Amino acid sequence: MSFRSALNALAALNVNGIARNLAIEATPEAPQRGQLPALLILPIDFHEERRAQEQSHGFEALAFSSAGQTVSYCVTHLLLIAPAAQGRGIRDHLPLLVDSIDAYFSALGANVTLGGALLEPARVRVEPGSFTLGGVAYYGCAFRHTWLIQM
Repeated sequence: MSFRSALNALAALNVNGIARNLAIEATPEAPQRGQLPALLILPIDFHEERRAQEQSHGFEALAFSSAGQTVSYCVTHLLLIAPAAQGRGIRDHLPLLVDSIDAYFSALGANVTLGGALLEPARVRVEPGSFTLGGVAYYGCAFRHTWLIQM
């Protein structure tokens, strides 16, 4: 499978309660309130300090000489719940955030290899918080995926 196939499968993940799960071609610069909650696929990392800590292994040969090669990819699936509006804090959005994280893992748990696009189940790190996209701050959660795909 290809990296593009895995990204498309991630965009097709049906997460209960999420208004939009946008493919990379549909990722807005800054989503509007009516588009939220939304999941955005970011095949890039916008946090420099983490990039230095989590370098991908790139191409790796599997343990068996007759096996193909694999590529390790890091992808962020960014859940945006609401703009971090002045006067309203994260506390107002915590119930929706927690429920959305549970729904995300329920959907991913039913499709751990994204329809066979991944060689092994995705490893996902959860980072709830505030995220800035297109100059706008949002409350949400970054799901940091590490994938292994066979070439």
